[in-house]
Amino acid sequence: MLEIEAAGLRFVARWEEELAPQTCAAFRSILPLEDRIIHCRWSGESNWIPWGDRDLGIGPENATSYPHPGEIALYPGPVSETELLFPYGYCNFASKAGQLWANHFATLVEGIEQLKELGRLTLWEGAQPISFRER
Repeated sequence: MLEIEAAGLRFVARWEEELAPQTCAAFRSILPLEDRIIHCRWSGESNWIPWGDRDLGIGPENATSYPHPGEIALYPGPVSETELLFPYGYCNFASKAGQLWANHFATLVEGIEQLKELGRLTLWEGAQPISFRER
């Protein structure tokens, strides 16, 4: 399980090992992780962590352009920067370069009812602290 704390809110996600084994392994390799999460108005109702040119050595795997609330997705580049999506509502993943895809690698099993609050916080109060740890 993946434990996530963001803006004082707690979430737990299950790894999607069968659907995205390489993405799960790549994300595990950077744990524990502490960062800041911001709102991504470009793609709709989602939060994201921009990681610039971070190379995790993966390609498309269980890729989607429309992650649902609670589906954590990782875009490894190269069309746009590497980034993590944490959607709380309708999300159509895109950038100034156009439509993108991201690897859905984890799904919330606890805390999904808090997603809209996290979205509100990042939209109206700016960047929020976030941490990821394997449990």
